[in-house]
Amino acid sequence: MGVQSFISAKLAIATTATMLSLSAAPQMAQADECIAPSNPGGGWDFTCRTIGRILSELDLVDGNVQITNMPGGVGAVTYAMVDAERSDDEGLIVATSTVGVTQIAQGRYPSGIDTMRYLGMLGADVGVIAVAADSEYETLAQLNEAMVADASSVVTAGSSGAGGWDHIRLLMVAREAGLEDLTALRWVQFDGGTDAVTQMMGGQLDVVSTDLGEIAGFVESGDIRILAALSTDPIPAFPDIPTAKSQGIDVTGYNWRGLYTGGNVSDEAYNAWVEKLETLYNSDEWQTAAVEFGLVPIWIGGADFEAYVREQEQVMAGISRDIGIIE
Repeated sequence: MGVQSFISAKLAIATTATMLSLSAAPQMAQADECIAPSNPGGGWDFTCRTIGRILSELDLVDGNVQITNMPGGVGAVTYAMVDAERSDDEGLIVATSTVGVTQIAQGRYPSGIDTMRYLGMLGADVGVIAVAADSEYETLAQLNEAMVADASSVVTAGSSGAGGWDHIRLLMVAREAGLEDLTALRWVQFDGGTDAVTQMMGGQLDVVSTDLGEIAGFVESGDIRILAALSTDPIPAFPDIPTAKSQGIDVTGYNWRGLYTGGNVSDEAYNAWVEKLETLYNSDEWQTAAVEFGLVPIWIGGADFEAYVREQEQVMAGISRDIGIIE
């Protein structure tokens, strides 16, 4: 089944389910809604549920924010639905991240970056390079030496497919270390960082590249070791984890967390959402929740965020061409 057919099928299922739900329930005034383009759990779900809760707690919206999970195509199904059916829905916000923009840059969404209006970034999850607690690789330098010497001997994995953000971050490290043939590095895709780590602990693979927030519990339990955080500075919640930059590898790999809304939403509604989200960002509630999840709180909103997203798309497209994902 092609990408477009897959998206169409998923949209048909989602639309049918929505119609059945509406027919079975009494009609109510539409509440503000946040769509997480994924199953429950993980970064997009955290974004919607936490932001939705705090928006209500701070009385920035009337009542509770409805949280909807709509997995499919790493966000492509949601993107297509919003474009086709809800592009002017002023009560709708959707979770996105570096992962989503990477998919757009690689042509894996049904339409381009200009289809939506991007509201704001509220934080960034830090990419990490992890190994099992008993791994033979005790430092990033040892891992890099092994990858450069024989890339095919190192089995790596993460929660994105080949060419996804988890994969690209690891390739950036390998390239900085001196690996010339990036296609030689073996990559295995899992549905989440937790699944990848579980297989690594079982000896099925050597290295996991993912977001710290996905696997923080394994770090706290001592089951895995983080060889490097792909951040500019040490992570406040895990200050003992060394950065790649501190080990001579000048690579950062943040997975920013943010929100978009439909492309035909009015300027008035767009600006109102930006204002609400900036207020939320500055609250103690968000700052605490973000750090507990392992995020670095960062605010970029409105026109500045729109420009940032477009710049990021170009960066991701360039990297994707360099590693042969797109032409």
